Formats: sequence, structure tokens, C-alpha cells
Amino acid sequence: MTTLHITVGDREQLREDALQFVQEAEAGDLEDDQDGKVTLQFGTYDDLVGSLTPLRLELIQTIAEHAPESMREAARLVERDVSDVHSDLKQLEVLGILELEEGGPGGAMQPVVPFDRIEMHIDYPLVDGVGADGDETPASA
Repeated sequence: MTTLHITVGDREQLREDALQFVQEAEAGDLEDDQDGKVTLQFGTYDDLVGSLTPLRLELIQTIAEHAPESMREAARLVERDVSDVHSDLKQLEVLGILELEEGGPGGAMQPVVPFDRIEMHIDYPLVDGVGADGDETPASA
């Protein structure tokens, strides 16, 4: 298994990284990440907390610990309504935090968390113009 690294960065950097990835993919210049690091980056802190609510984090942990065979079983384990859990699972699948695999009992979709750990890094500057390393960043002209 592997670790999912979750970061919060500024939207402009996120956009630039995505454009660079697309350009490298089109040119066939993508290099395999040697350490298998998987990173999910949110543009803002609000995006992070909106996507990874306490209920969703509990759901992720429960699936990782108990490996339920279906969405219904996952809902039972967290003592929540099946339709709410289904919605959360679909959102978490879109984010790449879990996978919904065929093969559960009766053809049910089985939620699988392919990570054994989540690490979060949040750069939350308290003063405008201060970079991640603590140095002042030059003002834009």
C-alpha cells in the first residue's frame, strides 16, 4: 500500500501544474514517480474541508479498517443512511481517494481504499506576502 499526500496550494500554482502535466502527457514526456507518491492538491483550505468532511474521513477510515463488501455494508458500519454514504463514496471516488470495484455480493460495488495512510500538508499564511519558507515574497507589479 501507499500514502496519499494531501496538500493545499494556491489556485494559480495548481492551474500551472495541471497545464504542465497536460503538456508533458501530450509530448510523451511523463516520468514515472519513482517513490509511488500519490498527491491530491486542493486549491484552497475551504475546498479541502468541503471535500473531506469529518463524516467522509470517518467513512474512509472505516473502509480501510473493515473492507466492507458493499456500499450498504459501509453505511451500516458508520451508522448512516445508504443514500448519503453512496453520495460520499461517489465524491471520494472522483477525488481518487477510494475506488468502487465490481464484485461485491449480488453484483454490489465494493468500496476500496488503496492507501494505508493519509498525510496532509496545509500552508496557511497568516500574513500576506509571506512564502512557505517564511521569507517575504515580492509584491506583484
